[in-house]
Amino acid sequence: MSQGAAGNPTVAMVEAAFQHHGLPWRYVNMEVARDDLAAAVKGAWAMGFRGFNLSMPHKVAVIPMLAGLAQSAALIGAVNCVVRRDGQFVGENTDGKGFLTSLEEVMETKGKSVVMFGAGGAARAVAVELALAGVRHITIVNRNAERGQELVDTLRHKAGVQAELVVWQGDYKVPAGTHAVINGTSIGLYEPEARLALDLDTLSPGMVVADVVFNPPRTRLLAEAEARGCTVVDGLGMLVNQGVIGVKHWTGFDPDAAVMRRALEQALALSPA
Repeated sequence: MSQGAAGNPTVAMVEAAFQHHGLPWRYVNMEVARDDLAAAVKGAWAMGFRGFNLSMPHKVAVIPMLAGLAQSAALIGAVNCVVRRDGQFVGENTDGKGFLTSLEEVMETKGKSVVMFGAGGAARAVAVELALAGVRHITIVNRNAERGQELVDTLRHKAGVQAELVVWQGDYKVPAGTHAVINGTSIGLYEPEARLALDLDTLSPGMVVADVVFNPPRTRLLAEAEARGCTVVDGLGMLVNQGVIGVKHWTGFDPDAAVMRRALEQALALSPA
């Protein structure tokens, strides 16, 4: 369910999975006004929906309308995926899980030290999942000190991970011993030349550099990091994997991630149809 959403590439991605695996399911984009959300949730239940995704501003507003929240959704304070489970609607958040899946394809996260740029929705989702996965230390780099500190407090007191805030001023220097650097902001989205304020000389070969930005998949940050010998992870994988997780929540079936990625790339005009 979305507010003011037109064509949604996620529809093409999920529908491709259903078609590829011969599942008699449909994933339909619906525009729901803020004041109509409660009625829409009741309607989805009455019509037998197995679940649905939500976009902003519904991710927070939907919470009182659900029977409960999964652990990470409760810590994040937002829901992007609702699942019919044990006779009730339960809220999940698959954004951070999708990113974590991509990250763990290239590194073991447990016991590692991570730098995260941003403290908004995407950064918060990723940081919470990293904490629950056993990351040792998370540094939140954010321009808004109040928002950054709120996330740090959540990570420390509710997720039980070492965390600290660095107020972002000028080019951030990555501390020695950092295993992964993650851009959790929207810097670079649809802007291939947008620059993250980061001292590139503090990136070292073998360090993992990841971006939540999905379009373009190869952001300026990733290109510059790769040129310095870093292992890079793009944001398109996060989008694909959160879709994979959602489909599994609803159907109990493990969809083919490669099929979903191809469909997503085509829908975003990143590859030929």
